[in-house]
Amino acid sequence: MRPDEPKNTTFASSSQHPLLGIALRLAAMAVLGIMFALVKLAGAHGVHVAESLFYRQLAGLPVAVAWLWWTGALASIRTSRPIEHGLRMILGVSAMTLNFSAMLLLPMAEATTFGFAAQIFATILAALLLREPTGRYRWGAVALGFIGVMVALQPGGQTIALTGALVALGGALMTACVIIQIRRMAQSEPAGAIVFWFSLTSLVPLGAAVLLFGKNHDLASWAIIAGLSLSGAIAQILLTASLRHTSVAAIMTMDYSALLWSALMGYAVFGDIPGHSVWLGAPLIIGAGMIIAWREQRLARKRAMIAAEYPVG
Repeated sequence: MRPDEPKNTTFASSSQHPLLGIALRLAAMAVLGIMFALVKLAGAHGVHVAESLFYRQLAGLPVAVAWLWWTGALASIRTSRPIEHGLRMILGVSAMTLNFSAMLLLPMAEATTFGFAAQIFATILAALLLREPTGRYRWGAVALGFIGVMVALQPGGQTIALTGALVALGGALMTACVIIQIRRMAQSEPAGAIVFWFSLTSLVPLGAAVLLFGKNHDLASWAIIAGLSLSGAIAQILLTASLRHTSVAAIMTMDYSALLWSALMGYAVFGDIPGHSVWLGAPLIIGAGMIIAWREQRLARKRAMIAAEYPVG
């Protein structure tokens, strides 16, 4: 699940078309692969990461507003928890900055692989901060995931750039913090409010950063910036649309197809070929994430059955 997707989404539809939802999710991962390739290409053209982030968010805001209007959820943006939204913005901007930076420092496939550790970190944080019961299955998945990370870091003696790996893992940790914050907020805040206020408030620090680090660019660089902004907005539409046609649990595993698109884009645009360690470590990390998703789905189903059997009142 992407960090900007609350589970109790306002965008959910009563019309369920699982295959369409899965297709939209796969398309979103492909478009995100294009966006990150353009982020990396922009960096090679001297575009600061703050500029890429600002224009990505600027393009996403009207998309979020239009979607809320189309779904009749504009009224949901009213909030009584500005501090919680502020914290979500700080965490979200930090996560995006680290994730974008990781794409600049590492080959795309490696950065994507380390990003999958977010679900593992989220499991640990949920146990520590939210006091969520975490049984042997999920702790086993956490251990498996960290083994995968260590394998990916040690490609048979040809070590991946440590700085890039630490930035990517830092991005995964901050993404996990976003997931936890959204879980906390989703208990009382509509999804529309969470999405809208992050899209809007993130422009404040990013705009300030652009004033500090932004520069003049040639036409080719502006074209790349426009491309990454447009692809980011399209991916946002596809991600949200996928949730209208099927459940989060049914499409979460589709997010792991991002590794395929990252590897393809990395090779096609930059000539990067992922090392053997990535292909050895990635299945362990992905497997850990799938175990966690499977276990959460089973527990959610069990809680729903208990609630139906013993309704309150």
